[in-house]
Amino acid sequence: GDGSQIVPPADGEIAAAIAAVGPLAGVVRPEGGWETLGEEVLDAYLARTDAVLAADSPRTARTVYTAMHGVGTSVLTAAFARAGFPEPVLVTEQAEPDPAFPTVAFPNPEEPGAMDLAFATARRAAPDLIIANDPDADRCAVAVPDTATEGGWRMLRGDEVGALLAAHLVERGATGVFAESIVSSSLLGRIAEKAGLGYEETLTGFKWIARVDGLRYGYEEALGYCVDPEGVRDKDGITAALLVAELASALKEQGRTLLDLLDDLALAHGLHATDQLSVRVEDLTVIADAMARLREQPPTALAGLAVTSAEDLSQGTDKLPPTDGLRYHLEGARVIVRPSGTEPKLKCYLEVVVPVADRAGLPAARARGAELLAGIKRDLATAAGI
Repeated sequence: GDGSQIVPPADGEIAAAIAAVGPLAGVVRPEGGWETLGEEVLDAYLARTDAVLAADSPRTARTVYTAMHGVGTSVLTAAFARAGFPEPVLVTEQAEPDPAFPTVAFPNPEEPGAMDLAFATARRAAPDLIIANDPDADRCAVAVPDTATEGGWRMLRGDEVGALLAAHLVERGATGVFAESIVSSSLLGRIAEKAGLGYEETLTGFKWIARVDGLRYGYEEALGYCVDPEGVRDKDGITAALLVAELASALKEQGRTLLDLLDDLALAHGLHATDQLSVRVEDLTVIADAMARLREQPPTALAGLAVTSAEDLSQGTDKLPPTDGLRYHLEGARVIVRPSGTEPKLKCYLEVVVPVADRAGLPAARARGAELLAGIKRDLATAAGI
């Protein structure tokens, strides 16, 4: 009713109603009684996308864009044209919808190899950034030029984009509440606190983020961003792409980049480095056994960092309903372990925060962050028996 996804108990009630229907062959179908929506719905959405951007903002960033064989190309290019951005250079091999997804092993920008064609296109076109949607265009991935990376382009993590968009909205004077899922970086909370804005953590999924009272901006690390909750109360890869392009344009006018702004955030709040340990299984009992093992013998230290507190999220907290997960707070780090809700995977979300005094200390802080993440990943895998 409010434009967000369903949550318990409505999902179970709907599933029960579906199960009670019986075989489709026995369902009587009416001849009418519904309305087929036309292009006016898309027109209204595109008109709304203009509201995401500041009225007088620069629109100079040049992009390479891939729809990952999905539905995003026509909508994103129309939105960029309305906004006055340069026409994106398309990754032509992936621009048209194709349910076979012939150029990728799995059509998710986070998967290894999925962005290779976009990187190749960018090396020819030399844009300011790469933007990718997943096939249904509700997620948004961003890559930036980086001479320190092999091939010259680096994918930003979802947490990095999440922090960049938050900082941009703060700079534009946003009010309201910033929200994120518990598996996303704690940096958002620090940005909100410094700006005097409200902040909320929710369970994983936009069905929970979208329900935060007074929501102005919400994100989760899996490339999902809600930048216009009054227009789309869910993650939306088109409006997120517009906001990223606006931010890149504003920085470009100053002779700066998205990486420079990430450095600023590290100096202001500490270097927040995140990673994930994800284990795909054939036998689901492996996941259940790992969770049971961690509950029975919780780790006392990871990568040499003492575990200062542990929470079994299946018991719920004063702010979160129960969910199958474990959360560990360490000295300068945080770990969350949970079974995936959509795939046969055990997922562990890792974050370390490394203090950094000045810009010269950033390389050492990044190296220390990478070292700690690798150690936590190793020790956690041992503790879970995976």
